[in-house]
Amino acid sequence: MFILKNAWISIKRNKGRNILIGIIILIIACACTITLAIKNTAVDLINSYKSAYDKEVTISFDRASLMKDFDPSQTEGRENAREKFDNIATYTISDIESFADSKYIESYYYTYSVGLNGNNLEKAEIESNNNMPTGFGRGKGNNLSSTDFTLTGYSSLDAMSEFINGTYTMNEITDNAWDIAFNGNYVFINEELADYNDLSLNDKIKLEDDDGNTYEFEIIGIFKENDEESSNTMSMFSNSANTLVTNASAITTITTNNEDLQATINPTFIIDSYDNVDKLQSEFYEKGLDENFVLQTNEELALSGVSSIENINSFATTFLVITLIIGGIVLFVINMINIRERKYEIGVLRTIGISKFKLTIEFVSELVIVSVVALILGACIGAVSSKGVSNSLLASEINSSNERTEEIGKNFGGTNMNGGMPNRGGNKGEMRGKGMPVVEAYDSIDAVVDMKVLLELLGIGLTLVLISSIASMVSIERFSPLTILKERS
Repeated sequence: MFILKNAWISIKRNKGRNILIGIIILIIACACTITLAIKNTAVDLINSYKSAYDKEVTISFDRASLMKDFDPSQTEGRENAREKFDNIATYTISDIESFADSKYIESYYYTYSVGLNGNNLEKAEIESNNNMPTGFGRGKGNNLSSTDFTLTGYSSLDAMSEFINGTYTMNEITDNAWDIAFNGNYVFINEELADYNDLSLNDKIKLEDDDGNTYEFEIIGIFKENDEESSNTMSMFSNSANTLVTNASAITTITTNNEDLQATINPTFIIDSYDNVDKLQSEFYEKGLDENFVLQTNEELALSGVSSIENINSFATTFLVITLIIGGIVLFVINMINIRERKYEIGVLRTIGISKFKLTIEFVSELVIVSVVALILGACIGAVSSKGVSNSLLASEINSSNERTEEIGKNFGGTNMNGGMPNRGGNKGEMRGKGMPVVEAYDSIDAVVDMKVLLELLGIGLTLVLISSIASMVSIERFSPLTILKERS
C-alpha cells in the first residue's frame, strides 16, 4: 500500500514528465488501435473473398496426355492416336452421380446439352457451327453441330455460368419463370432466333430428333448474347442464336427416349478442400474416369481478389511493428532521463531502508498507472476513429459488391438479387459462391474494435511498460545510495 501511495504522490509531483509519457503512450495506443482495426478489417475482407467462391473442381480433357506418344511423321502413329481418341470413354448422368458420391464432394451441378432439329422453328442461318460446349459425351448419334439447334439444360442456377458472368443477359422473362424453369419443358431463347421466327413469351416451339420424336417447349424468357468476339465474327447472328436454354431434367427425358442421341455433359463438383484434389482424382480413376481426363480447380481465381488486401494487411503489420519499436525506444530514453533526475530520491529511499525490489516496483507502478490511463483514452479515441477508417477501406469493396449483385440480377432478368432473382435450384434469394463477397459496413464501434483488439492493445501496453521499466530496474540495481548522497553533497 505504501508503494502505491508513494507512486501516486510521485506522479502528482512530476506532472509535466508524466503528462509527456502519457501523451506518447496515448498516441501509440491510438495508432495501434486503428492499425489493429485495419488488420481485422483486412482479415474479414480476405475471408469474405475466399468464401465468395465455392471450391470448384471440373473435369478437363488432357490433350497433352493423349498426344505424348503421337508421331505425326508416322502413319501408324497417326492411326494409333486416332484410335485412342475414338475409344475415349463417354459418360452419363449416372456416371457423374457415381463420381459425386465421395466424402470429398459437398455438392455438384452440371450442364447437359443435346442437338435437335426444328419442327415448327426455323434455324437462324449462320456461317459458323453452333457454339457447342465441350465435355463428356454419350451416345453415337449425329454430331451436335450438324443439327439445327443446341438444347442446353442446366441442373441448377449455379450451372448457368453464361448468365452469371454476363455473356448472356435476359431481356424478357415471364413473372413465374424462375418458379418453373428447372422442371418441365420450358426454354429461354436468343432474341435473334425469336425475331427470326416472330416468337414472343409463352409461345410454343417444337423440336425433333433424328428418329422423328417431337418435343414441345414453352418460351418463358428471351435473352441476348453480349460476347463481343461473337458479334465480330463474319456472321449475321451471334454464336448462341440457335442455342435454347432449358433444364437438365428435360434433356434427361429426351436422351432416355432416344438413347442414340449424342449428348454433352459438363459437371462441376464442389469440394471440401483444395488439398483433397489429388485424392479425388485418384478416386475418380478408380471409378472409371478415363486417364485422358484430369481435374482442374478454381483456386487461382478464388485467390486472385485477395492479393491487394493482403498487401494492406502486411502494411498494417509493418506499421504496427515500427510504431512499437519507436515508441519503446522513446519511452526507454524518457525513463532513463527520469531516473537520472531522481537519483537523489533513490539514494534517500535506499538509505532509509527501502529495498531495491520495492523501489523498482514503485517506479514500475508509476509507469503502469500512467500507461493504463493513457491506454484507455487512446483506445477510446482510436475506436471512434477506426470505425470511419475501416468503413473507408470497405467502401470501394461494398460498392463493387453491390454493383456486381445488381449486374447479375439484371442478367437473370431481375432488378436486384432479392427482387425477382433466383437462387440455387431456382429458389429466390441471394447468390453465393460465385465470386460475390458478402461485405457490409461496420455500424458500431465494437464491430471494429472487439475484445480481441482490446486484448492485443493491452498486450502492447504491457510490452511498452516492460521495455521502459528496464531502465528503472538496471539503474536502481546499479546505483549505490552512499555514492548518490555524496555526489549530491
